[in-house]
Amino acid sequence: MPVFSVQELSVIVRKLQGDGRKIVFTNGVFDILHRGHVQYLNRAKELGDCLVVAVNSDQSVKRIKGEKRPVVPEGDRAFVISNLKSVDYVCVFGEDTPYETIKDIQPDVLVKGADWKIEDVVGKDIVEARGGKVVTIDYMEGKSTTNIINRIISESLFREK
Repeated sequence: MPVFSVQELSVIVRKLQGDGRKIVFTNGVFDILHRGHVQYLNRAKELGDCLVVAVNSDQSVKRIKGEKRPVVPEGDRAFVISNLKSVDYVCVFGEDTPYETIKDIQPDVLVKGADWKIEDVVGKDIVEARGGKVVTIDYMEGKSTTNIINRIISESLFREK
């Protein structure tokens, strides 16, 4: 499946909503894809008819996570996410938060991980103003990109002995 621009997705979403489809939106870095990501996206998809995922650009990730991230470039991350069964559409956004992307796409359901308090979810005001809802989904314990990276570093998995 192709990766769309935010502008292209906003047109697609309007048509889908006009056809009565409920649009679910989430965003993230999705660096070093793992089981926790897939389970999260599967659960998000269950909340509506169409799942839109916005992936942070490489520059956005560097500003948020530091110069050594992302490990996987945005084009590859977006490609992998777009080929998951639960995901219908993918875009890449360059801001530090997805606020402008959410404003353009106007989803019916906004999803974040349960590490976010509902009142702190970026774009909550936009979605609720349209009568939509904001939902948080629990993470799988111990499943994170940071944990994977730390394990590789601490266990020196790739050093020759």
